[in-house]
Amino acid sequence: MISKKEKPFSYRFVESGSSVLLELTNATSETLKVVEILTVFLKADEAANGAPSQAHIRFSGIERILAGEKSIVAHRTWINGKAVDLDRDQLQRLQMIDGHAKPYVLDISWQDTEGKTRFQRIPVGH
Repeated sequence: MISKKEKPFSYRFVESGSSVLLELTNATSETLKVVEILTVFLKADEAANGAPSQAHIRFSGIERILAGEKSIVAHRTWINGKAVDLDRDQLQRLQMIDGHAKPYVLDISWQDTEGKTRFQRIPVGH
C-alpha cells in the first residue's frame, strides 16, 4: 500500500538528439495503472511584452508502469491552439535551473492495485 506521504514517482529529463523527453520512474513495489499528467500551461516568456501565454504541453497517458520501471511520457506542445513541430517544443522549460523558482507542477494521477485514484505533485521548471 502506498502511503499519502510516499512519493511513488521520480522523474528526469532525457536529452534525445535535439529534443528533451520526460522519463517517469515508478519507485514503488506495485504496478501503477492509468497514469496521467495534467496539461501544463506555460507562462508567457519575457519577449511577449505582457501578453498572455498561448503555450501548453499535453502529455499522453500511460496504461501501466510496473514496479521499478521507467517510462518515457509522450508529449506535445501546443501554441495558439495548434500542435507545433519539434523545433518549437517547450518541454525544456520544465527543466530546473539551480537558484531559480519552480513555477510549474507535474500533477500526476494513477490507480493503485486496489483501483483507488492517487495523486502526486512535482514542482518543476524555470
